[in-house]
Amino acid sequence: MRKAIAPGLGFCVLFYFGYHTVQGDRGVISYLRLSGQLERTEMALRDSNQAHEQLAQRVGLLRPENLDRDMLDEQARRILGLAHRDDVVIYAK
Repeated sequence: MRKAIAPGLGFCVLFYFGYHTVQGDRGVISYLRLSGQLERTEMALRDSNQAHEQLAQRVGLLRPENLDRDMLDEQARRILGLAHRDDVVIYAK
């Protein structure tokens, strides 16, 4: 019986650390889950940065230093809902 205690205890310790290597808070499964979450978050950040750059470009066209009259006219007509009588208006959803 005494000869079986040391290998049994060793097996229990090995099983404990093996289990927590795979299932624990910092285990392999958690690492894979966090890696996937990080990848999705980075894609969302790239999309957000791209949208930010597009909006910054449009806002830059409306600054007084380099005012784009076509952009100003487009925004004014869209916001006010006005159109010139020679304009063709196409409604889109």
